[in-house]
Amino acid sequence: MNRPLKIAFLTPGTGGWYCGACMRDNALAKGLLGAGHEVSLLPMYLPLQLDEDVLASTRAMPVFFGGINVFLQQKFPWFRRSPGWFDRWLNTPRLLRGVARHSHMTSARDQGELTLAMLRLEDDRFAKELDKLCNWLQLDPPDILCLSTVLQAGLIRELKRRLGAVKVICCFQGEDSFLDGLPDPYRDECWRDLALRVREADALISPSAFYADLMQQRLGPNDLTIHVIPNGIDLAGYVPQASKTGPPVIGYLARMCREKGLEVMVDAFIYLRGVLGHPDARLHLAGAATAGNHVLIAELQQRLAVAGLTDQACWQTNISRVDKAAMLAGLSVFSVPALYPEAFGLYVIEAMACGVPVVLPASASFPEIIARAGVGVLVPSRGSGAPGNSVSSAHPASLDAIALAHAWQGLLGQPGKLGAMAAASRRAAEQFYDVSVMRDGFLALARQVLTSGADTLPAAPVSGQDSPSPST
Repeated sequence: MNRPLKIAFLTPGTGGWYCGACMRDNALAKGLLGAGHEVSLLPMYLPLQLDEDVLASTRAMPVFFGGINVFLQQKFPWFRRSPGWFDRWLNTPRLLRGVARHSHMTSARDQGELTLAMLRLEDDRFAKELDKLCNWLQLDPPDILCLSTVLQAGLIRELKRRLGAVKVICCFQGEDSFLDGLPDPYRDECWRDLALRVREADALISPSAFYADLMQQRLGPNDLTIHVIPNGIDLAGYVPQASKTGPPVIGYLARMCREKGLEVMVDAFIYLRGVLGHPDARLHLAGAATAGNHVLIAELQQRLAVAGLTDQACWQTNISRVDKAAMLAGLSVFSVPALYPEAFGLYVIEAMACGVPVVLPASASFPEIIARAGVGVLVPSRGSGAPGNSVSSAHPASLDAIALAHAWQGLLGQPGKLGAMAAASRRAAEQFYDVSVMRDGFLALARQVLTSGADTLPAAPVSGQDSPSPST
């Protein structure tokens, strides 16, 4: 089957901050479109927030299961019968983006109720929203419908019933942390329902073998086939800097929250400059920040001020793709010391694409990415709450921060090694993580699904597993 395919992506938007899954779906959709396939990208809950141009057809798309509509229909039965013009007004992008800026105000209980309701769509609570989605898709039914996250798996049964021959591919993208953060009784109920729903998909995709194994264990019994297709990016615009002058710069690019290791970054930098006595290193912190992140940012800025390092650190929030590429290209070393089981981390590939050596925790998907690339440094993770030598009397450095600072110090003291790692990092990005590699892996799986059926699909191999050992 070599004919062009009709592929639709249903992608939850964030409305106000950059999301790795949104960027992955958009890049993949563009790659498939460029290869001659018919592709649509349908936003769900909130408008997509991207640091690159969205797929052209998406600009005219409505937002399905609009976040305000879904919330009101969950809380107040009257809104399940509200007129269409009112629903369309609640789905206007400007209004949705405004609400998204205050999304941190939603309670854990609200999130638990909504998540469970979305996994139980047969209950008719969101029948009106499901009708809108199915009516749209029935106008030109896709061959493949790709759900961006398995948290959308409650849609599968009804989509298959109403759309007939459509095949559904469902992606993992780090759902365990969200589900584990739900309150009782929703947490356990959502896990149980998800374990049933994912088995209704025609294929499941994980961006890493680590996360496939983790979710296999959490969603047992051990009977799921999860295909590993690593994420990729469009390398256009990510250009390594030919020569770097001035003080070395250590960088971070991710959501500005504790879970991603922002606090560890700041403590490690203070330790590097103070305890280890590095004379002139700088720190550049960038990434997505919502209203709920600003308390932490202010706290860490004050910590740097107490250490006398305010002028040695640069902060940038919600930066554009152009500014992001320029920021990365100017770095000497890159780290995101995430404290949770990161399923992948597109930021690692973005840094590699700019020829920046990466220093990452020896946990989650990071060892897998570095082994595949054949370059990078892994730092033992020994618990973010462990005591260590003081950054200040008020804020003792964790062992994670101390280990990270020592790894930076070791690399910055070897300019030749840094240069060799920079060149190898760019080559790895081109070989393994260009969007064309992800596209080809996705297409191979899609054609298998269409010709073989889900029950006979072998696990998709991951190219590059025999790469050289990473630098340490």
